[in-house]
Amino acid sequence: MFSFIVLLAGCATTAPVRPALKEDISVPSGKIEGNQFTGIRYPFNVSVPSNWKMTTEFPDFLEELGYDKPSPADKEQTEMYIFNPLTQSNVQIDFTHANPRFVASQEVMEALVGMGASSLKEEWEKEGVRVETGPTEAVTLKGVQYAAKKYVIYTLKGVKREQGWIYGFTEPYQIFILYMIMEKEGTNDRQDVKKILDSFEVVLSKK
Repeated sequence: MFSFIVLLAGCATTAPVRPALKEDISVPSGKIEGNQFTGIRYPFNVSVPSNWKMTTEFPDFLEELGYDKPSPADKEQTEMYIFNPLTQSNVQIDFTHANPRFVASQEVMEALVGMGASSLKEEWEKEGVRVETGPTEAVTLKGVQYAAKKYVIYTLKGVKREQGWIYGFTEPYQIFILYMIMEKEGTNDRQDVKKILDSFEVVLSKK
């Protein structure tokens, strides 16, 4: 997080480029109807395969996978958790209002995903876990101006994992999508995660 703050500061202008906005967590994240989520707090939609689950509450098993459970007092909350209950493969979607002085570009998104991958790689290698790093890729998400993806692959407890970061920007929002694919025989989680990302869409009102 400190590294992200430093990077964002380096991508800021001296004069604001947008109004200062804060997340209002009293507004519900959105509504889930069947396999479809429609955002209320932030303007995005996403759908999932029938064997996957969606929730706006932190699933406890994510702590076992290394994610920190947010406090109810946190000023920012993850909007959507998506997971396969049989394999624990998961996707987390988080929006935040961009800093008033933050200037986005494709290069900035690629730098952010690179930092996320480098940090995790360093952490696991200290524990003696071999980590392979995937390429930095530009990503197309519906309604998103800039987006990039990077991932790492490693094995824990005999299960191969692909853990990835997709960071995007569309005025005035920064978008953080974290995913983890647990590679288990007989599953289609990789294809399912692609379907989820293909369905993701930011829907901004037209003035």
